[in-house]
Parts: sequence; C-alpha cells; structure tokens
Amino acid sequence: MKKIILVWFAACLMAFAGLAAAVVDLNSATVTELDAVKGIGPAKAKAIIDYRDKNGPFKSVDDLNGVKGFGAKTIEKLRPELTVGGSAPAPKPAAPVAAPAAPAPTPAAPAPAAPVKK
Repeated sequence: MKKIILVWFAACLMAFAGLAAAVVDLNSATVTELDAVKGIGPAKAKAIIDYRDKNGPFKSVDDLNGVKGFGAKTIEKLRPELTVGGSAPAPKPAAPVAAPAAPAPTPAAPAPAAPVKK
C-alpha cells in the first residue's frame, strides 16, 4: 500500500511540475530567459529585447507581430509559453474536483423496548 501511495504522490508531483512550467513575461525577460523558450533562439530573443527597448513594453503577446521573425503561426505556437505583465494563463486542472460528500444522516432514536411479560 505504501508503494502505491508513493507512486501516486510522485505522479502528482510530476503533473504539478508540468503545470508550473515557467511562463516568460515579454516585458521583463532577459535574452537568456527568452532563449530558453522552445521556438525562440538567441537571434529572436535579441530581436524581442531590441523591439521592447525601441517601442516600450508589450501590451499583448500579439505585439510580437512587429518583431522581425515572428508571424501568426509562430505567435500561436508560443502563446502558452509567453505572457505580458505577469498575468500568466491559468493552468487547466488535471481532473475534475469531486463535490464533497453529503453528511451521513443521524440515526433516529431507538424505539423503547416492549415490556417483558412473565
């Protein structure tokens, strides 16, 4: 039983780690942080920083359209990994949460015993 619980706990930790994957803020990320995002290499990371320095903070991920090397398909692919202003998208729950069980009904008082006849 302990082994099953341990395996279940490890699986939950791995699932949580996947949900907690870092979402990178376009307005505060460094070149290194942007480069770590799959689909953004060093050249694109530098282009993002240069664009941000020249034009000010990004208002949305869609503003990447103005950065050289980013098209609609690339932006859609990167959208789950990027945020603007620290507002990360809410992770989807792994499984639906069950409603709490209703409390058990309280037992009725037992009926008095019938008198014993002798």
